[in-house]
Amino acid sequence: MTHVVDDFMTRIVHTIGTQSPLAEAHRLMNEHAIRHLPVLEGGKLVGMVSMRDLHLIETLKGVDPKEVAVEEAMAQEAYTVPPGTPLLEVARTMAMHKYGSAVIAQKGRVEGIFTTVDAMRALETLLASPMAEQAPAPRRKTTPRQLAKKAAPRKAAAARKGASNTAKRPAGKKSTAKRPARKVAPARKRSGR
Repeated sequence: MTHVVDDFMTRIVHTIGTQSPLAEAHRLMNEHAIRHLPVLEGGKLVGMVSMRDLHLIETLKGVDPKEVAVEEAMAQEAYTVPPGTPLLEVARTMAMHKYGSAVIAQKGRVEGIFTTVDAMRALETLLASPMAEQAPAPRRKTTPRQLAKKAAPRKAAAARKGASNTAKRPAGKKSTAKRPARKVAPARKRSGR
């Protein structure tokens, strides 16, 4: 069964207008315990403002949150997908670009929002399903450090083996392995004085 973003999105979306002050955006976020507000102008989606955006602007010298409009802090490009978009596609894009949310909109009209909190709820639901128990465990990614740890004992064993092979070789016998030819640097000309 293919899940779509609509299955897990938050359907009641709090939004804010472009000309609203930052203080109003802050109040809405605190009141509803949210971190993302789609920004609308004339009922159409024009951007996204996050708690991080507000904090960034508010830390600037001389910025009064009651005077500065939301449009000054918002990101003009919000990650937007239409209803029915596969959940896998949305999750992959959010992870790749480190987006905190996706707005589900059709013809500029906001129908829902899918945040990282919604993604965790989706993950919990999918992992708790009976199908998840039947699926094989995913292979863990091996880090370079783990690879080095695995290779270290093999290198040490090979070095010991190489040392023991040279010790056992009879003194009169020469190795049959060919050595690569050495490159000789061209002779330097001496300049006369």
